[in-house]
Amino acid sequence: MRAHEAGALHAEGGQHGPSWLIPPRDVNALVPALWARSVRRSPSGALTVAGRDVRDLASEFGTPAYVIDEDDFRFRGRQFKAAFAEVFADLCGGADVYYAGKAFLCTAVARWIHEDGLNLDVCSGGELAVAIRAGLPGSRIGVHGNNKSVAEIEAALAYGVARIVVDSFEEIERVAAAAKRLAVMAPVMVRVTVGVESHTHEYIATAHEDQKFGFSLAGGQAAEAVRRVLGHREHLTLLGLHSHIGSQIFDTSGFEVAARRVLGLHIQVAAEHQVVMAQLDLGGGFGIAYTTQHDPMSARDLATGMAQIVAHVCAAEGVAVPKISVEPGRAIAGTSTFTLYEVGTVKEVLLDGDASRTYVAVDGGMSDNIRPALYDADFSCTIASRLSQAPPTLARVVGKHCESGDILVKDEFLPSDVQAGDLLAVPVTGAYCRSLSSQYNHTPRPPVIAVGQGGARAIVRRETIEDLLALDLD
Repeated sequence: MRAHEAGALHAEGGQHGPSWLIPPRDVNALVPALWARSVRRSPSGALTVAGRDVRDLASEFGTPAYVIDEDDFRFRGRQFKAAFAEVFADLCGGADVYYAGKAFLCTAVARWIHEDGLNLDVCSGGELAVAIRAGLPGSRIGVHGNNKSVAEIEAALAYGVARIVVDSFEEIERVAAAAKRLAVMAPVMVRVTVGVESHTHEYIATAHEDQKFGFSLAGGQAAEAVRRVLGHREHLTLLGLHSHIGSQIFDTSGFEVAARRVLGLHIQVAAEHQVVMAQLDLGGGFGIAYTTQHDPMSARDLATGMAQIVAHVCAAEGVAVPKISVEPGRAIAGTSTFTLYEVGTVKEVLLDGDASRTYVAVDGGMSDNIRPALYDADFSCTIASRLSQAPPTLARVVGKHCESGDILVKDEFLPSDVQAGDLLAVPVTGAYCRSLSSQYNHTPRPPVIAVGQGGARAIVRRETIEDLLALDLD
């Protein structure tokens, strides 16, 4: 069935859904691309992760809960590390992979990153503190952020981080002053805004000119930033340039344009200042599948495509390939995790004409996944606690918060007998869901449960009402 035919079928059948959402032949079937590798449906119909029944997880840890397949997360990180090391080996001795901690970070995850040999990109003093607590060496930490405080800069320099990505003229002076006070050399990269818009949502496209990140290449700010960094040679070491063109990118065409433009500045700096910068960071933003409409590239295909781009551009410009680094976050963390909820209410809502929509309300909501409200992001879901022989119905999964925009899954087919007490799982919630979570309506945030061969354990505990009240000063 073609996508547009499926959309017409929805309308004729009294249900309105997006054209790409095709009615399933089996409402119990899982789409493998949306789930961690160990997730299965058992003969009883319940989902299992690493062999653990989600009904047992719900009983032990409660709902809602983020459930992360530890082996899957670590496997994806190792895949990126191996692919970029091998594919770039002959070009620049292998590319470095910095896991973007903003996707999801806690002490356990930082330890996994450490143990598996990846680097870590942090963008706040809090994320740096997690990395330090986990024992990650400073030599494997990069620091981002468009408005780093003096305290954050000093903490990073005192810990000996590998690089600080400077983002404004004020920050260049701030880092240089901090390095002088601490009597250290600060390793810095200059973030360059290359004017490339990736194929992504407007709010997460970060390389066009009208946004808060980086120095404009076209406007000459990036070249001026390099000059100012080089003006502090006694306190700043210029490592290279940094470019990041957005998020949820499904091809490498944007990277080709970005690489060509940023390497143009690389060449300009060498000619103007007789300084050959050793590094170039091409950022992250690699897309993953949230629904059947997405078709992401593998880590190896990404590495191969980017290596071909870098090799071609450097050869055309007659320059040596600098040490390349990339920053996957979502592509490592996203699919490793699903969120487990319990259904509280089900209601049928009449729409125009004879159309209707089933609203399924769960015990979480926008406080644990703000992405649909913030980015208009699409998610999928499935009944996790049983099999159903009922025909599929187009449903909308909503939360418990006092907002009409409190929608977790805009459109998905669920069994028509979905009912209160069912467990419902929303896949691909490992990136940005816990990181962007809130206590809206004074709702304690869910725990993060890591499941692996050693069993299940909370790596971030559930917040309690006592946690919330402890912040109030009476």
